[in-house]
Amino acid sequence: MSAADPTRRAPHDQAFGPWVQTTLADGWDPEPEAPHPAVPGAAQAAAAHRARLLAALPGRAVVVPSGSAPVRANDTVFGFRPASAYTWLTGDQAEGAVLLLRPDGATTVYLPATAGPGTLTYVTDRREGALWVGGVPSAATTADRLQVPVRPRTELAADLARVEQPRVLGGIDAELGPGDPQLARTVDRLRAVKDDWELDRLAEACAATARGFADVARELPGLLANGGRRGERWLEGTFWRRARLEGNDVGYSSIVAAGAHGTSLHWAPVDGDIRPGELLLADMGVETTSLYTADVTRTFPVDGTWTDVQRRVHGAVHEAHHAGIAEVRAGRPFLAAHHAAQWVLADHLHRWGLIEHTADDALHPDLDRPGAGAHRRYTLHSTSHLLGLDVHDCAKLDGSEYLDTVLEPGHCLTVEPGLYFQVNDRTVLAELRGLAVRLEDDLVVTDGAPRVLSDALPTDADGLTAWLADAQAQPFGA
Repeated sequence: MSAADPTRRAPHDQAFGPWVQTTLADGWDPEPEAPHPAVPGAAQAAAAHRARLLAALPGRAVVVPSGSAPVRANDTVFGFRPASAYTWLTGDQAEGAVLLLRPDGATTVYLPATAGPGTLTYVTDRREGALWVGGVPSAATTADRLQVPVRPRTELAADLARVEQPRVLGGIDAELGPGDPQLARTVDRLRAVKDDWELDRLAEACAATARGFADVARELPGLLANGGRRGERWLEGTFWRRARLEGNDVGYSSIVAAGAHGTSLHWAPVDGDIRPGELLLADMGVETTSLYTADVTRTFPVDGTWTDVQRRVHGAVHEAHHAGIAEVRAGRPFLAAHHAAQWVLADHLHRWGLIEHTADDALHPDLDRPGAGAHRRYTLHSTSHLLGLDVHDCAKLDGSEYLDTVLEPGHCLTVEPGLYFQVNDRTVLAELRGLAVRLEDDLVVTDGAPRVLSDALPTDADGLTAWLADAQAQPFGA
C-alpha cells in the first residue's frame, strides 16, 4: 500500500484512485447506531460488582480490558466475545475497550474509535469502517447505558501515566503490560458467588437451552427416516440456531455425540451419523445476550426406545446424579457432590464385576492404597465445576482454593456424572462397549435443597422418552 493510497484496503481489493478517495468521504448522513444488547439491571449489577472488588482490593486502581477477536486464519477473525471480568465489572461488551477503576470508585470506560461518515476509512477499512462492520453505539449512548463516563481509548495512555501502580488484568490486551495475578484471582473469587441478577440470567440461559434440546429432539425422526448421514452436525446446527435466536451464541462448542462417539468426553469432530438403536449424548448450553451460559447434558435413545443394557447404565448414572445433587447445599464442601456421585458409580461398577474393589476402596482418600481410584477408568472426569459467565467459571482460582471451597448461597455449579465404556477396552463386556451416558444439571446453592435451574428437562429414563415423544409432537418453536 503506497502513501498515496491511505485506505488500508485488503490485498485482493483494487486500489482507490485520488479522485475516488477525495469523494468517498463526502455525501453521507450520520451513521445509524446499531442496537446494543442492553440488559435491564446490568449497569446496577456491574456497579455493585465494582464496589465488591474495591472492598477486596483497596488502595490501587484497577485496569480491565475487554480484549479483541482472535485470528481464525490469515486475515479472518472469530466472532468477538469480551473477557468475562470486563463484562462483569461494566455490563459492556465492546471490543478493544478498557475499564479504569480508581481507588475512590471513579470509573471510566475507554472505547476505541470507529471510523464514521466524513472519513475515508468509513468506506474502506474492513475492521474499523462502520460501513463494513455496521454502526456502533456512540460514546454518549454507551455512557448513558453503562452509567459511567466514556472516553476515547486514545486518551487511556495519558490517563494511566497519572495513575500510581495500577493493577492490570493480564493476558487479554498486550498494550497494557503485565498482569496482576492477585487481581485475576480476586475477580474470580468474587464472581464465584452470584447475585440475584446473575442468577436470573443463568435461569434464562437454562430455559433457552431446554428449548434448544427440544429442537434437537424434534429433528430426530426426520434424520432417521433419511439415513441420519452426518446427523450430529445437523443437530449441532439446530441447537446453534436456538442459541443465536434467543441469546448471543452457544456458551461452548456443543458436544453432540451419537453411539460410541459419546465415549470421547469432548467429542470434537461432531460429524457422525444418527442410527436407530443408539444413544445420543448431547452436552449443550445457550449463552444469553448478557453472556451467562447454561451447561446441560442429557443422554437418550435416538429412536425413543431403551435397550436393557442402555437402561441399566443410564440408571446407574441417574442414581449417581441425584446422590450428587443431594450434597449441593450451603456449608457442604464443593467436592461433596463429586464424592457422593462417584461412590454410586463405583458401587455399580463393582457389582457388575468391572472393578474388583468395593466403592469404599475405590473412593479411599489414600491414593496409594490398592484399589484407590479403580473406578476412574470408566468415568474419568470430575462431577462438578462452577458456572456463570464462563462455562468453566472462575478458573483463575488455584486448584486448592477451588477444590476446598465451602458452598454458600449463590454458588452455581454443575453436577454431571458419567460412565464411558470404550470400544477397545478389554476389561469391558462386549454388551457395554461403545456405551456412554452423562447427565448434567445446573444448580444454585441455597440454605436448603438446591435450586435446579435446568429441571425443565427430565433426567430419568422413562421421563426422557416421554419428553422425546412430547417434543416431537410439537411444532418448531413450541
